[in-house]
Amino acid sequence: MSTELRNRLFQELDSLVLIDPHTHINALQPASTTLADILGYHYYTELAHSAGMPKADIEEEGIEPREKVRRLIQNLGPLDNTIQYSWFVEMAQQLLGYEHERIAPEDWATLYDLADSKMSSPTWETEVLEKSKLEAVFLTNDFDDPLEGFDTQRYIPCLRTDDLVFHLCNPTVRERLEKATNKSVTDADSLWTAIAQLFEHFKAKNAKACAISLPPDFAPTKVSPGRANTAIEALLSKGIDAEASHKRAAASYVFWTLAEHCAEFQLPFDLMIGVNRGVYSSGVFQGQDLYDSRVSLIQYQELFNAFPTVTFPISVLASVTNQELTSYAWIFPNVVTNGHWWYSNTPTFIEHDAASRLEAVPRTKQIGYYSDMYKLEFALPKFAMYKRILAKVLAERFVIDRSWSEEQAVAFGTQVLRGNVEEIFGLQDSPEGQSLDVVPSFDAPEQALEASDVIEGDEPPPAAGFPDELTD
Repeated sequence: MSTELRNRLFQELDSLVLIDPHTHINALQPASTTLADILGYHYYTELAHSAGMPKADIEEEGIEPREKVRRLIQNLGPLDNTIQYSWFVEMAQQLLGYEHERIAPEDWATLYDLADSKMSSPTWETEVLEKSKLEAVFLTNDFDDPLEGFDTQRYIPCLRTDDLVFHLCNPTVRERLEKATNKSVTDADSLWTAIAQLFEHFKAKNAKACAISLPPDFAPTKVSPGRANTAIEALLSKGIDAEASHKRAAASYVFWTLAEHCAEFQLPFDLMIGVNRGVYSSGVFQGQDLYDSRVSLIQYQELFNAFPTVTFPISVLASVTNQELTSYAWIFPNVVTNGHWWYSNTPTFIEHDAASRLEAVPRTKQIGYYSDMYKLEFALPKFAMYKRILAKVLAERFVIDRSWSEEQAVAFGTQVLRGNVEEIFGLQDSPEGQSLDVVPSFDAPEQALEASDVIEGDEPPPAAGFPDELTD
C-alpha cells in the first residue's frame, strides 16, 4: 500500500512544470556542449579525487574533453554507491538514450558519442527543458553583469553580492563597481548610491532576488555612517592589506545596505549560510570547501528583526543546522526554508530535513528544492530525486499517519514545489501581466496551476572568514 501510494503521489508531482529558484546556469550557454561539461561538475571530480584519482589527471592543462571523459568514466567505479552516480545514470538514460543500468568503463566512447550527437543539435537546450519539465530557472549573476543577450523571463536574473560584501578591499572589485555604475566610490554615501543603481539595473531586467553565500563567523550588524566611512577609507588606501576590523566593518555596512535595498525594491534576500572556504587546499576546483558547525542563526537575529518586510529564503550547508532553521522559520514571519544545499543534498538528509519542515513550518513558507546546477541537464535527476523523497514523506507522514487524502497531499507538494516559488519571488507579477510559460511545446498540468493559485576561490579565506569565490 505504501509503495503504491508513494508511486501515485510521485507520478502526480512528477507531472508538474517547475521553476528552479537557484542555479549557476550561464544563460548564454545553458546546456552542455560535451559530456565533459557534465562530468566536470565538481561533485564528480571531487568524489573521483577523494576515491584516489590524482588531481593532475583531472585538471591537466589543455586536456581535451574526450580524454577527460575517458579518464573520469574509468574512475567512476568507487562512486557507484553515491547518489551523484545515480544522477549521471538517469541523465544518460533519460536525456541521451543510454540503455544500461550502470556505466561500464568500456562504454565511455559510446556514451561520449551519444552525448555529442544530442548536444550538437540546435534544439538541445529546449529539449532538455521540456524533458526536465522546467519553465524557467534563476541565475547567479555577478553584480556587474549587463544582463544582455538572453530571455530574462526564462533565465531570471539574481543579484549575487559576495564580492561586494567580502572583497571590496580588492581594487579590481571596486573598479568593476565603478564601471558598472559610472560612479566613483569615495565614502559610505557614494557606495550606498552605487549599490542602489545596481538594484535599479537588476530590477529593470526582471531580477527576482538578491543572494549571498556566507561564512560561519559572519554576524551582520548595522554600522554607523562614521564607522563605515573610516572602514571604506582604509580599504581605499590599503586595499587587501587593510586591517581585518575595517574589512569586517565594511562588510557589515555593505550587507546592511543590501538588506535596505531589498526592502526598497521588494526583493527577497537569499542567504546561504555556513560555508568555510578552502578547508582542503589541495582539492580539485570547487572541491575545497566544507560546512562548519560553529554557525548559528542567532548571528542573524538583528537582521531578521530589523527588516520585517524583507523575505529571507535561508539555505544551510549542513543537515545539523536544519532544526535551527526550521525553528527560525517557525517563529520569524520573514524567514523561509529554502532547498537542500550542497552537503545536505543527499536522500537521507533531504528526507529527514524535509519531513521536519513539512511538519513544523507553515506551508506557505517552504521552498522545496532548487538544483544548484551549472548545466541544464542536472535538473532532471536532481528534481526527480527530491520528488521521490517528497512523495515518500507525504505518503507516510500525511496520508497514512494523518489520514490526509491523496488530493490534499498532492496539493501540498505542488505548493512546496511550485506555488511558493511563484508567491515568494513575485513571479506572478511578470511584465505586462504575462505568465512565465516560456516552454511552448507543453503546458503545466491543471492541478499545478490550481495549487499555485492557493497560493567558487583560488586562495583559502583569511582568518576573518571572507569567502574567495562564488560556488554553490
